[in-house]
Amino acid sequence: MGTPARQGLDRVALRADLRAAVPDATAALVVTAAVFAWLYARVRSGESATLAVMPFLADANAYWMYWLCQAFGWSALLWAWLTTMLGLLRSGTGPRWVPVAASRLERWHRTTSLTTIALMAAHAVLFFAEMIRTNEDGLGVAGRVWSAFVDTFVPGGYSSGTGRVAILLGLFALYLAIPLGLLYYFRASAGARLWRAVHRFVIVVYVLSVWHTLLYGTNVWFDGWPRTTLWALQLPVAGLLLARLLSPARPGERLRRSGYTGVRAVLLRAAGLTVTMGAMLAVVAVLITGRDGGRTPGGEGAPLSVTPGMLWAGLAVFAVAVAVAIAVVQRAERNPVQSSKPSRSAHSRSGSRE
Repeated sequence: MGTPARQGLDRVALRADLRAAVPDATAALVVTAAVFAWLYARVRSGESATLAVMPFLADANAYWMYWLCQAFGWSALLWAWLTTMLGLLRSGTGPRWVPVAASRLERWHRTTSLTTIALMAAHAVLFFAEMIRTNEDGLGVAGRVWSAFVDTFVPGGYSSGTGRVAILLGLFALYLAIPLGLLYYFRASAGARLWRAVHRFVIVVYVLSVWHTLLYGTNVWFDGWPRTTLWALQLPVAGLLLARLLSPARPGERLRRSGYTGVRAVLLRAAGLTVTMGAMLAVVAVLITGRDGGRTPGGEGAPLSVTPGMLWAGLAVFAVAVAVAIAVVQRAERNPVQSSKPSRSAHSRSGSRE
């Protein structure tokens, strides 16, 4: 009999990845400092488009913490993009021009994921600190801290303006990134199949992060190269996701002419391909037309097309989808023979091999 698998948190793997993430995190801090300097300079010169919407932020020295918060948000989005790209490269067959071993891609994906979570947390903590500093409601210290905590960390707590939706999106992204990203270190307890099934949903964290930035990100209020660049960066993500759906790295996930393939798998793959191709066409349309529904200079802000209620409903659907994925994996593990049973056509081809 083999040695039983370790249960609970895999501290050895987590410590190893944290050590390996030090150069990655250092690079992220350097990028954050550069973004902060850029944002600060634009505020001091009056070029920041954010000042047209929130002119009180023009005092860069007084609101330096807010601009540092925004810098961490931008670097978090960049690292989210990097780790998403690495994850898609690792989970698909990958283009042949990438001269990197799968094991190294996976290590880079894990370290950039840890850095992304840390950057997201720093973004939120700095916003929390700025909310405490600028609270002018006449509350005591405890009241100011509690009010800032509710506005920053309680989903639905921020109740004014665009932030009703934007901050809710950011909190959903942060709170989903932690379990979906760290579940890898509990895979001995959860099981490899369950971990893979749940981890696939982490792409939703990236979508929420981009959506949050488009709504609330500094210097993307209006049309211009920051917003256009943000849209353009979504094309390679969508392209790799499409390639991953068409040709996953794991043979058991491929749709084959021979072998057992359920109708559910075909329908899920078809739905994924349809959504991904639709997203790619939408991004191309935005890049060509320059219109994405955002603000325009000199125009009145349009009412929110998405309400917090819609986001909560979407979260409920997401939770159901995750629960169904977990149930499917558990059922397959309880009936391993039935779940891996080959099709009749496979039996008819005696001696054939994949």
